[in-house]
Amino acid sequence: MAQVNVWERYYEAEAVVSDVPRRGALAMLVATSEAGQICYEAAVTFFPHRDEEDYAVSYDAYRSRVLYEGKGRRSKKREAALLQEVPGVIDALAEEIGAKVFWERPLREERRG
Repeated sequence: MAQVNVWERYYEAEAVVSDVPRRGALAMLVATSEAGQICYEAAVTFFPHRDEEDYAVSYDAYRSRVLYEGKGRRSKKREAALLQEVPGVIDALAEEIGAKVFWERPLREERRG
């Protein structure tokens, strides 16, 4: 199984999970391929971000949703289309736990894989 973060970016966020305030979020589009199948997920994890150097991601506040699953391999065209859906899906995932991602306040540059 091969898994890659097609896109990821850190943002300011607001959440409380396991009684711990979370002030950062890592938003991702993740591709997993195996045996001729490809799966894309939108995912987010909220982490404490206690200071400017704190990027220690904690996975107790991780949420994801499958956006596409089927036969094939990675496709730049499909990834571009799915990337447009990511913010809305992550907003819905965040809402499930009473969290919010501040998309207008990125903490780092985006990364593409």
